Amino acid sequence: MSKKTVFAAIVGRSNVGKSTLMNIILNEKVSIVSKKPQTTRTKITGILTKDDTQYVFFDTPGIHLPKSLLGKYMAKSAKSTLGDVDVIVLMIEPAARISPVEREVMEKAKSAKISVILVINKTDTIKKENILEVIQVYSEEYKFSAILPISALKNDGVELVMDEIDKYLVESEFFFPEDMITDQPERQIAAEIIREKALRLLTDEVPHGIGVAIEEFNGQERKDLIKIRAEIFCEKETHKRIIIGKNGEMIKKIGTYAREDMEEFFGVKIFLDLWVKVKREWRDKQSILSNLGYNEKDL
Repeated sequence: MSKKTVFAAIVGRSNVGKSTLMNIILNEKVSIVSKKPQTTRTKITGILTKDDTQYVFFDTPGIHLPKSLLGKYMAKSAKSTLGDVDVIVLMIEPAARISPVEREVMEKAKSAKISVILVINKTDTIKKENILEVIQVYSEEYKFSAILPISALKNDGVELVMDEIDKYLVESEFFFPEDMITDQPERQIAAEIIREKALRLLTDEVPHGIGVAIEEFNGQERKDLIKIRAEIFCEKETHKRIIIGKNGEMIKKIGTYAREDMEEFFGVKIFLDLWVKVKREWRDKQSILSNLGYNEKDL
């Protein structure tokens, strides 16, 4: 039985549901999910192997106009992914207007001669006749290989997306081990889980001015326990007070929820030690970004 593979990029504006779609497909929380925009900061690879078939997905940061050095890395990561895949899944919200972001994806796909599947997400939030209007506007603009209305959150229509992706499978040996679900290092996964919980629990007063660095990740002492010491950093003293919360309640809540997710993901007990520090304008400081894995050569 010959093996088949396909590389697919999931792209689109911030907060359209890209990470939700990939996590549903993989049946694992590999990519950070939050209602706040621009939650995915790096190109995350998700891997699904079923029998003789391996799917490799790139969940990209939302394509947007960068406002900081970190933003430039995010935008570059999203755009560089487009040329390395067999098919592009362009996700949009059900609105009958095409933004410069979607037009840029279409132009890049056309010049690279890569097929684009248009996925209209969150269709459970509008009337059916409005979905038809969205389909008409986009189909007049570009020749998509398919246009699929879905609700990723409700797992409605996701199998149709997979059926379309199947059309781009090619005979090839697997690129990753069959039991591998992501190429992200364990430290990165731990940091993303903590950041997701912080984004979910914190108010809009602490938007994307938070980062997470794993200072210690020790799973060698005991096979059934991983000790993790992480630093949540923010840009203002007022943000620090909000993250810690009254009597330390907020940081405890972030830690509890993060630990629960980590224990489910890693399959062992987690000892999690969280600290909060102020690092002003860290999103524009290369030294801090380098520590998080963003290097100048990537710009």
